[in-house]
Amino acid sequence: MIDARLLTKRYGDRLAVDDLTFTVQPGVVTGFLGPNGAGKSTTMRMILGLDAPSGGTVTVNGKAYNQLAAPLHEIGAMLEARAIHTGRSAYNHLLAMAQTHGIPRRRIDEVIDMVGLQSVARKRAGGFSLGMGQRLGIASALLGDPTTVILDEPANGLDPEGILWIRNLLKRLASEGKTVFLSSHLMSEIALTAEHVIVVGRGKLIADTSVEEFIRQASSDTVRVRTPHPEQLSAVLAAEGVTITSGKEPAVLEVQGLRPDQIGDAAAEHGIALHELTPEQASLEEAFMRLTHDAVEYHASAVVARRIKAASPSCWTSAVPRLAFQPLASSLRKVSMDPATSAGVRATS
Repeated sequence: MIDARLLTKRYGDRLAVDDLTFTVQPGVVTGFLGPNGAGKSTTMRMILGLDAPSGGTVTVNGKAYNQLAAPLHEIGAMLEARAIHTGRSAYNHLLAMAQTHGIPRRRIDEVIDMVGLQSVARKRAGGFSLGMGQRLGIASALLGDPTTVILDEPANGLDPEGILWIRNLLKRLASEGKTVFLSSHLMSEIALTAEHVIVVGRGKLIADTSVEEFIRQASSDTVRVRTPHPEQLSAVLAAEGVTITSGKEPAVLEVQGLRPDQIGDAAAEHGIALHELTPEQASLEEAFMRLTHDAVEYHASAVVARRIKAASPSCWTSAVPRLAFQPLASSLRKVSMDPATSAGVRATS
């Protein structure tokens, strides 16, 4: 279990992490999400004792990292897959790590088989592709059979088979009762892999909730209904608090204020055929974009032009100031707060 309490990190005048408090529970895959510059990497470095907090605490299984007697058995991490001696073979890289903890050679063979590097285990790691280097980084993280696993962008560089492999591996580790904490910008993979998400923006905690609840809160209550009798169905469903509008396609209605089962029951009672009954649900990516839009430090002008309407569901634990943007000619601009206005920010180069 990873437990952070009022975790804070400053670099000079810059506040990278601001009073973060969260718990990563064992037995589930937890996604760690946030825009670039949100403080994710800094937080993971503090968990691993690579950066000292300016304030607050973070522990793994009740202890700070520097208090762990055998760290590789407690926590395995991959923050930078290519942080290896390029002149060593994959096997010798793992052997050097294993010898610091008395890990037997058979475990090296096990993790090499686990990550699929059997055929290149004796080759120099400096010649590895991005995906092969990623697999070696994951093998390093799992070498000590740790109870806690932290991975930063584990699917980076993997082919489709590799992505499916890492997804199933992380789920299996969680099913064994391990704590699995992964950071990724691939929302589709987080949606398929994680059960819980912790979202940060500008160093602050924004959300700490299940993936299901996170998406539900960002979704509308609209139900898409396709029927050969839209006028008849509209008359049947009409009631106070119910809004019915015609969809963009023929014979399609968009209904708000009723659940799909209520619509289906009413249609069946009146003998009205339904060809489609679909609740309109946001994707994890859409939910993430709505939540973090005002916490993004760098915006592309094309994205600004398609501004996504902000939402504020109850599961979001920290309000992020709403930003006002001006179209910019350059592709990227950095935004900073303008205390002179109540509207939001001023764009600066």
